Amino acid sequence: MEHLKKRVRVVPMTRDHLDEVAALERVCFATPWSRNMLAEELDNAAAAYLVALDAEDGGVVGYAGLLVVADEGYITNVAVRPESRRAGVASALLDVFVRFAEGNRLAFLTLEVRASNYGAIALYGSRGFRGVGRRPNYYEHPREDAIIMTREFTENGTEAADGGTAQGGL
Repeated sequence: MEHLKKRVRVVPMTRDHLDEVAALERVCFATPWSRNMLAEELDNAAAAYLVALDAEDGGVVGYAGLLVVADEGYITNVAVRPESRRAGVASALLDVFVRFAEGNRLAFLTLEVRASNYGAIALYGSRGFRGVGRRPNYYEHPREDAIIMTREFTENGTEAADGGTAQGGL
């Protein structure tokens, strides 16, 4: 269950955000993307990166990335500052990507998540993603499987009939 909602403003990531996003990567991931890797993604025409800015101080509290290939959407990163988790930040970022997918008639959005990240799995499930596969030993530090989660959309951009429930037993 989410705590009180954190007031954030979701905006496209710019070069001005790179230092804060790179710092967030180091806090959230065992194998973080470097500032240079993030900067390169800003120049990738097939990618879109968003930041969630704290409504009070304007600092980056979360970010997410999306890669679009043809009519397929691949969520590459979702990260939220530990002290801002379970306050709706990741939900706000995901909701933008879901609206984008619907508006641009993507066939699906997909992502990988650590098998032990139950909070993230529950969040993605609440947003219509369902477990569709597993990548053994996908992550390192520690070595762990990834759960592939996908939300499918119909041709008219709305959610597919079976895309709205998370599957248990992952």
